[in-house]
Amino acid sequence: MTEKPTQNTTIGGERADILALLADQRHNFLITMRGIDDEQARARTTVSELTLGGLLKHVARTEQNWVTTILERDETAEFDMEWAMQQYRMTEEETVAQLLAEYEETVRATEAAVASLDDLDMLVPLATAPWAPEREWWTARRVLLHILRETAHHSGHADIIRESLDGANTTLQMGADAGMEF
Repeated sequence: MTEKPTQNTTIGGERADILALLADQRHNFLITMRGIDDEQARARTTVSELTLGGLLKHVARTEQNWVTTILERDETAEFDMEWAMQQYRMTEEETVAQLLAEYEETVRATEAAVASLDDLDMLVPLATAPWAPEREWWTARRVLLHILRETAHHSGHADIIRESLDGANTTLQMGADAGMEF
């Protein structure tokens, strides 16, 4: 999944654009995971609790959760803070390989879900939470754009963590992938 993403040719228009941008952001995120072993993935390199493995787990499971939110449209859903906080921690039993495989499956499920949607303007009820006690309704489009924002946001975190870990840099890696010499 670390190769440059390709455009999904079975979906057109706005859906294809959203999926292409999401694929590009996933690609950028996954550059930070190249060559990382399980110990490095669990290592804290900043004062933050964030780790590369924790971020990988979080982006995969958060995307899964948002896609389920779109498809199941539960008008009684409540945000589970305990579940959310566990998604940031790579356990001793989890491996980078397992989390990467989970993310790959998430990507396939997201693409299938987007292809199955009748209308990106379809309203989706969000879970209530302490910071949002009244139920909000977003369009499926907005939820997908939120997934894109989440992935991009955490790509930046992952880049800083990786750079602090061993000096690797996503931008320089992208240049090297393009044949540039530094």
